Amino acid sequence: MQEQYRTVARAGVHESEINRSRFLCSLAPAATEEEAQEFVARVRKEHPTATHNCYAYVIGADASVQKASDDGEPGGTAGVPMLQMLMRREVRYVAAVVTRYYGGVKLGAGGLIRAYGGVVGEALDALGTLTRQRFRLATVRIDHQRAGKLENDLRATGRDVREVRYAEAVTIELGLPDADVEAFTGWLADATAGTAVLELGGEAYGDVSA
Repeated sequence: MQEQYRTVARAGVHESEINRSRFLCSLAPAATEEEAQEFVARVRKEHPTATHNCYAYVIGADASVQKASDDGEPGGTAGVPMLQMLMRREVRYVAAVVTRYYGGVKLGAGGLIRAYGGVVGEALDALGTLTRQRFRLATVRIDHQRAGKLENDLRATGRDVREVRYAEAVTIELGLPDADVEAFTGWLADATAGTAVLELGGEAYGDVSA
């Protein structure tokens, strides 16, 4: 399992003009292949008169799903360079659609490859990327008397506090890097005089604080 991966920070559109053709690169995070396909369909619906709506997407922290489409451009000149740019930038869980409105000047195969790959790179630069780190989900149960101080201490030490629930006891959910579990267990025992109960859950990915 990958320790971390990068993804696009937010959905958005970046536009370039190359030899009178308009290239609009729409980027969006996509958690599943279905989400990626829905995004592609939505962009196509928004641009029904475009000459081409080419796409590429990468799903999985280990890039287990990779798809690309030239949508009528010469084979290998659009979807593949788009996909290669996503892979070169090491972004995952992302879908890209490049909408082209033909401006009357042919670009040739090399020009198309540069244009489609380039506009994806420009869009990534414009929208920004963020890093997501693999975490172990952990649940801490503590009595109400100590809960406030513990929550403050967790946040003050930069812990990834995800949720706090109040019932008979207080439950604090957080994400821990795997390498930190042992040290955290000791810290928690000291901080709560051994009164906190720690349960380790499954693994997930969370945003890395800048």
